[in-house]
Amino acid sequence: MDYEAIVIGGGHAGIEASLALARLGRKTLLITQDPETIGKMSCNPAIGGLSKGNLVREVDALGGEMGLLIDESTLQYRVLNRSRGPAVQAPRAQADKALYAALARKAVESQPGLSVYMDTVVDLIADAAGRRVEGVVTERGGRIGARAVVLTTGTFMEARLFIGEWQGEGGRLGERPAKGLGDALRRRGFKVGRLKTGTPARVRFRSLDPDEMTRQEGDPEPGRFSFMNDAADRPGLPCWVTYTNEATHRAIRAGMGRSPLFRGAIVGRGPRYCPSIEDKVARFPDRPRHQIFVEPEGRNTDEMYLNGLSSSLPEDVQLEFIRTIPGLRRAEIVRPGYAVEYDFLDPALLAPTLQSRVLEGLFVAGQTNGSSGYEEAAAQGIMAGVNAARFLDGEEGVVLSRSEAYIGVLVDDLVTLGVSEPYRMFTSRAERRLSLRQDTADLRLTAKAATLGLASRARLERLERRRAGLDEIVELLRQRRITRAEAEGDAALEPHIGEALLDTLRDHRVAGGARRFLPALAERFPAEWIETAELDARYAGYEAKEARLAARMGRSDALRLPENLDYGSVEGLSAEAVEKLSAVRPATLGQAMRVSGVRSSDAALLLVRLTGLSERRKAGGEGDPA
Repeated sequence: MDYEAIVIGGGHAGIEASLALARLGRKTLLITQDPETIGKMSCNPAIGGLSKGNLVREVDALGGEMGLLIDESTLQYRVLNRSRGPAVQAPRAQADKALYAALARKAVESQPGLSVYMDTVVDLIADAAGRRVEGVVTERGGRIGARAVVLTTGTFMEARLFIGEWQGEGGRLGERPAKGLGDALRRRGFKVGRLKTGTPARVRFRSLDPDEMTRQEGDPEPGRFSFMNDAADRPGLPCWVTYTNEATHRAIRAGMGRSPLFRGAIVGRGPRYCPSIEDKVARFPDRPRHQIFVEPEGRNTDEMYLNGLSSSLPEDVQLEFIRTIPGLRRAEIVRPGYAVEYDFLDPALLAPTLQSRVLEGLFVAGQTNGSSGYEEAAAQGIMAGVNAARFLDGEEGVVLSRSEAYIGVLVDDLVTLGVSEPYRMFTSRAERRLSLRQDTADLRLTAKAATLGLASRARLERLERRRAGLDEIVELLRQRRITRAEAEGDAALEPHIGEALLDTLRDHRVAGGARRFLPALAERFPAEWIETAELDARYAGYEAKEARLAARMGRSDALRLPENLDYGSVEGLSAEAVEKLSAVRPATLGQAMRVSGVRSSDAALLLVRLTGLSERRKAGGEGDPA
């Protein structure tokens, strides 16, 4: 039972990591507590959203699985923020949770070179010096060897569940935790902390009154996540929108004394940007209502997910406050909301490749790193899998920069800043968000996937067709001139008479887009290609500005810091900078500049040290790295 690589956990990070390893030719074992839960959505029945949709498309562009899975299990597709700029638009799809998990399991079990084994990992095997991983120990006493291990335990490591006064062990309601591994990692010197997340109640749709809620349909022209798929016209299911009210808030306040969150039973910190409903009521006492989305969990179930009502209050209190909400006044709870508290590893002790700096050959991804969300987990999973494969080959790891992918922003934030609460991706975290639009993920990353060995010939052929099509569209926009007749009576067009349409589109006052002037484009090219060409033309100036910023960042990120640099020996460096840099061990000057507590003056001193080392090397000296 020895393998080249072992992946612990069958969630979204584990799926991408194990598939990447196997597709790169490494004999891989995925160990999960229950193969039937591979790809199971613990919380909301959706993939994508603001910035998260960008991550999914990037995972797909790199040859990952998540985009393909959601395309095959979509119940409703929408592009969010259509009324705002392209930098903050992103796709989101409601998922048939059971179908998504079934497809995920099929993808894993049908992948050559990838085996699945049902057990619980309770410890790691290390070499005699305790510096390099050599395998895992399982609950049933198995010892399985591997030169690389990817840890993706999600919310299961030493996990506990909370509903009111009740507490129990579990990573999900009804599923036992992964016990033993968290304590074993503590003994091995890992920095292990506790975080908390939660989920709302699920209710029966037949017990609801849709007439009291606002119906929300998907886009009339549904799109897709994977660049390998064409847009498909799928029959969609509606969602519903309703709101809490003062009666809801009174019921919640009355039950606060029984809340594990406010009684201090939960010590782990929860996500600031996705709080429970009791937390929202306590933090925003003057807000008269909170929006609730009622979302289907699948085509073959009557369960509905109450997005926005996450709670760990007692079940009787949950039922009471839910029944004060329009549309939910006769609601029947199928599953109560609950909180889960779990162990995570400090991601600041990871290299940018997601390899542990405590134990060589161990890679960590997903909620085990303190992140939240399916999409963040999948993004880390594929990078951990790729880098574990390269580690096995003795090759340098792959690190995406902040300027080329949201995945680069995600990983850099985690390993540079660490986490004090579950990390969630936002568009505001990306300095080049206009250049990292969701529609350009394949143009940015698929060539890199090809060099890594993760892009199929079919994927590369689709990319080349798209590139050629975009070039053709741009040329047509360049050749088309605005006529005097077209501009007559149109004040926005008058300044552009005789100008190329490519330049005219940069004027936001000109309505209608490219298809207004070249209606034949719609007959020759997919709508997304036309939109990409338009956006590239419209925001060329802004993207050039972002590129200049990225170039400056890139110069700092190209300056590598010695691995064994003694920060205490850098004269003038602040005490806080010495402490933070010694803990994080940044790989580059750019990463050091992003460490919390490092000032610009500290960065300047590091640059002086690097310059001195470089000059000594040029002069033939050894260049004391310490």
